[in-house]
Amino acid sequence: MAHYYTNERNHQILIALLKAHNIKYVVASPGTTNSVFIGSIQNDPYFEIFSSVDERSAAYIACGIAHEKGEPVILSCTGATAARNYMSGATEAFYSKLPILILTSSQDNNRIGHLFAQVTDRTSPPNDVCKISLTMPNVHTSDDEWECEVNGNKVLLELKRHGGGPVHLNLITTYSYNQETALTCKELPDTRIIRRITTEDSFPEIIKGKTAIFVGSHQPFDSAQTKAIEAFCEANNGVVLCDHTSNYHGKYKIPFALVINQAPLNQANTPAYDVDILVHIGEISAEEGAMRMIQSNETWRVSPDGEIRDTFRNMSFVFEMSEKDFFLAYANKEFSNVSYYEECKRVYDALVEQKPDQLARMPFSNVWVASQIAPYIPNHSTVVLSILNTIRTWNYSEFQDEVKVFCPVGGFGIDGATSMMIGTALANPEHLCYCVTGDLAFFYDLNALGNRHIGKNIRIILVNNGVGVEFKKCYAMAYRLLGEEVDPYVAAAGHFGQKSPCLVKHFAEDLGFEYLSASDKSSFADVKDKFLSTDSDKPILLEVFVNDSDEGIALNIIHNRK
Repeated sequence: MAHYYTNERNHQILIALLKAHNIKYVVASPGTTNSVFIGSIQNDPYFEIFSSVDERSAAYIACGIAHEKGEPVILSCTGATAARNYMSGATEAFYSKLPILILTSSQDNNRIGHLFAQVTDRTSPPNDVCKISLTMPNVHTSDDEWECEVNGNKVLLELKRHGGGPVHLNLITTYSYNQETALTCKELPDTRIIRRITTEDSFPEIIKGKTAIFVGSHQPFDSAQTKAIEAFCEANNGVVLCDHTSNYHGKYKIPFALVINQAPLNQANTPAYDVDILVHIGEISAEEGAMRMIQSNETWRVSPDGEIRDTFRNMSFVFEMSEKDFFLAYANKEFSNVSYYEECKRVYDALVEQKPDQLARMPFSNVWVASQIAPYIPNHSTVVLSILNTIRTWNYSEFQDEVKVFCPVGGFGIDGATSMMIGTALANPEHLCYCVTGDLAFFYDLNALGNRHIGKNIRIILVNNGVGVEFKKCYAMAYRLLGEEVDPYVAAAGHFGQKSPCLVKHFAEDLGFEYLSASDKSSFADVKDKFLSTDSDKPILLEVFVNDSDEGIALNIIHNRK
C-alpha cells in the first residue's frame, strides 16, 4: 500500500510550511507518536532524512548538519522522555545560534498531569535551549487552523532571525488511528505562508489596487514619518484609517469609526470595507469591533519589532523595520493615484454633513457632550480617554490636529485612565491635560485624585450614568444574553452613590478641585466655557449626569444616517 501525507490537518500545515520556508533536513528518532509525521514525509523526495536512535546523539548530529550546511535542521522525536534527551544538544545550538527545529510529537496537552502513559509536560522548556516554544494543536475549527498557521510560521521564521538559533514546536497527534485513511492525502492543501522582510531583503511587489493603512494606538508622528505616509498613499492609491489613538494628522486620513459603524453602510458595499492590501501599523486599536469589518485580500504588518501580530488573520508579510523606511520604499513618484481616498472622503464628508441634524435630535449623552467639547480642546493639550464606551463615542467627534490622544488599550482594562492623565500632566505642567471617563472607571481609579502633585493643568469629565453602560447596549453580547438582567452583576448598577449629586462634588472640592456639573443641555451650556477655560488656578472636574437609555438612543442616531 502506497503511503502519502497524513489527513491530520496540523501536520499538513507544518509540512507545507517546511517546504515553503526551504527546510528539508531531518534527523528522526524512532517512536510511535512521531510516526504520523515521519510517515508523511519519508516518501517525499523533498526531504532528506537521517535516523538516530539516541536523541542525545540526534541533537548533536543536527548541530553538525546545521554547521556544515548553514541551513535549518529538523529534530523529530516521540513522546515520553525523548525530548528530555535533546537538552544538551539544544543548549549547544542555543549558544552557537544554530537553526535547529526541535519538533516534539505529543498527545494532546489536556492529558498532561493525568497519569496517561508517555505524556510529559513540554510547555515550559528551559530558557537557554530554544528561542521560542509553541504548539500546533489538533484542528477541529477554523480557529485551530489559524493557530496552527500562525504558530508554524512564527517558529520557522525565528530559526534564522537575529542571528538564528533553535526553536521548539510541539506537534499534537491523534495517531491517525484509521489505518485505511491514515496516509492517503496525495497533495497538501493550501496553507498560508507568512514571510519576514528586513531592509536587507528584496521587497515584495505591491499590488496597484486599493491600499489602506490601518493605524492602531500610536505615538504622535513626526513630520518625516507623516511625509513618508503621504508619499506612499499617493503612489499606491492609499488611505489612512484612524481613530483618535492613532495620533495621525497627515493627508489621506479617514476617521473610519464614524464610517464603519454606520448601520446602513454595514449592509452595503462601502469603500473602507474592501481593499487589496491592508498595511497594519501601531498597536492595539480602541476600535477593535469596527476594524473586524474591514476586508482585505492580505495584510502587511510593519513594525520594528518584526513580530507576527496577525490581527486580521490574513497576514502575508511582516516588515521588520521602521515605518518610515517601509513607506519610503514603496513611494514611487512616477505613479500617482488618490481615487480611493477621494471615494472614502466623499462617504465620510456626507456623514459629517448630517451630524448637525443628528446632534439636534440627540438626547443629552456622552456622544453629544463629545461633540461640544472635543473640537474646542486647545492645541498642544493631551487627552486620555477611558476604554470602551468613552473612546468609542468620542471617536465620532474630531479634535484639533495638535491634540495628543491616548487610551489605556494596551491592557484594555477599566483601571488607569485617570492616573495616566495625571502622569501626562505631571510630565507637562505647562500643558492642559484632559481625561474623559465613565463612572465605573472613575471610581475604580478614584484614589489618584488625592495625589499631592496634582496641579491646575488637569481637566476631568466624568460621565455618570450609574451603570456600566457598555454592557447595556442593544448589540452588546451581555445584553443580548441577559437583557435587563444584566444590571445587578455584569453592568454593576447601583454602586457609588447611585448618581449622587453630592458624593463627587464634596470629594473633589475637598481635594482642591473646582467642581462643575450638568444634567441636561441647558445646564451644560452654563458650565462649558468655564470647563474649557485655560486660565483656571485650580484643576477642574465636570460631572455630567446622563441616562443609560439616552446613551442608547444617541448611539442609534449617530449609527444611522438618513
